[in-house]
Amino acid sequence: MQIGIGLPANIPGAGPEQILEWARRAEDRGYSCLSAIDRIVFDNYEPLVALAAAAAVTRRIRLATSVIIAPCRLNAALLAKQAASVNKLSGGRLVLGMAPGGRDDDYVASNASYAERGKEFDRMLAEMTAVWAGEGGIGPSCRAPEIIIGGFAPRSFRRVARFGDGWIAGADGADSFAGGAEQARRAWKAAGRDGAPFLQALAYFSVGENADRHAREYLRSYYSFSEWVADRVADATLKDAETIRRTVKEYAEVGTDELILLPVDPDPSQVDLLADIIM
Repeated sequence: MQIGIGLPANIPGAGPEQILEWARRAEDRGYSCLSAIDRIVFDNYEPLVALAAAAAVTRRIRLATSVIIAPCRLNAALLAKQAASVNKLSGGRLVLGMAPGGRDDDYVASNASYAERGKEFDRMLAEMTAVWAGEGGIGPSCRAPEIIIGGFAPRSFRRVARFGDGWIAGADGADSFAGGAEQARRAWKAAGRDGAPFLQALAYFSVGENADRHAREYLRSYYSFSEWVADRVADATLKDAETIRRTVKEYAEVGTDELILLPVDPDPSQVDLLADIIM
């Protein structure tokens, strides 16, 4: 199983130098990918922009959106062009994770339909696939990025089989991941796809003497719509070496291809502290 790490681009107050130094260290320590997550109504950097910055200071590590809320973008051709641009500028390292998302305020701010987001996502996936295949003359010309699709609805797994290279689970634990992974494999097989879907999962981590404080401060902000949800996710954040190693083993045992550990503290020393535990 590969181990990726999130960029702190989603943490309010994270500065440009922290993000760039984080990217450099992640590549040096051998993580499989750098990941950026998405919100519209939040004090974070836009994921593709953050990954483009990371691409400029790295050479080998894959660059993943985990995930972009695609239907908030409205213009599928433009999103396809932006993704192709990052993919080409990075030498083909982009992994484009996408999902409909579940926060209605992001849709209100984007003047997009929350109720129709699933239908719009299907339309966008078809249009973006056509753009990457060369239709419409929309460049830059390059191979399509790797496509990872998130979501637990039955429709999500059909999207994986039709448009994707794999499926990604949220930070809900190895047991939840295992159930979704099995649905992704079944949909893949039913669609007659060769091989198997690439399976990713997310988990939050925080290490060091202030681990719990960083987890609660950030996650209560990110999940501000529900204090109960925020505290549940903060409680599940991996905060010590024993828990981190045990969780990595659990995900490996249920067939995860790549586990991406998301930070709650933007200090680049977190990259090394985590690597010292699991690498």
